[in-house]
Amino acid sequence: MVWSDEFNGAELDPTKWQPEVSCWGGGNNERQCYTDRDDNVQLVNGLLRLVALEEEFTGPNLPPEANENPPQQVTKPYTSGKVRTRDIADWTYGRFSARAKLPAGQGTWPAFWMMPADDVYGTWAASGEIDIMESINLGASCSDCVGGSEENRTSGAIHFGDEFPGNTFLSQRTELPGNARPDQGYHVYSIEWGEGLINWFVDDKLFFQLDSDDWFSLSPVASGNDNAPFDQDFYMMFNLAVGGNYPDAFNDFGFNPNSFPNQLLVDWVRVYHCDGDEATGRSCMDDTILD
Repeated sequence: MVWSDEFNGAELDPTKWQPEVSCWGGGNNERQCYTDRDDNVQLVNGLLRLVALEEEFTGPNLPPEANENPPQQVTKPYTSGKVRTRDIADWTYGRFSARAKLPAGQGTWPAFWMMPADDVYGTWAASGEIDIMESINLGASCSDCVGGSEENRTSGAIHFGDEFPGNTFLSQRTELPGNARPDQGYHVYSIEWGEGLINWFVDDKLFFQLDSDDWFSLSPVASGNDNAPFDQDFYMMFNLAVGGNYPDAFNDFGFNPNSFPNQLLVDWVRVYHCDGDEATGRSCMDDTILD
């Protein structure tokens, strides 16, 4: 293990995380401003709590790395929390795991994900994005969910290809054993990422696998490099989004304000490198081939 946070302190460790302060919402028409206030980002009883609240808030439109001068101020009807290791810690290859309990309700959109530390191959999504875990609308109606009529799935994904709007993505949803709901208990969400291969797990069960034959980069910088864009340093993030294009388009459709206040709870986060094979990480990976 090369990095971890068990969240046992009284406040977020600034040597590991930085809260993002912005109201942008990633261009997804989300309804929240992310703040660094204790109301939205908390450590309580050994847990990281990212709390989404219904309250009007005015803040910077874009995250600080956008270098908007002067920063445009916008007002949103909700606040929430987002924490990142950006400019503090980043990695190429390894196993990235977190134990978390997810929120339920139409309009909830928690995520554990990774973005490139530097836009080596260009702006989003030419330099890639790795979504270790996402969920939307847990507990809302679901006509195609296995084992019941309520949304009970999480997903993993990558985004790649070219700069927006020439980007594309691949994703896979999965159910928990026994069709349990991810909002009703803690589960471990992980990826193994090595040279030319990414595996996704829930509670150590492999459910999704992609290799360099599945992704590509149209960046001139990546010419002849089949592993691009997933061969560079990425940093980690957790956030709880409030609504947006993705959750609004599924399940009960639209947005339900009765889903809030709500919270994403994270028990721990751990990063491992492959001893003796830090350069590729492949010798420590599960090479099971999924159909």
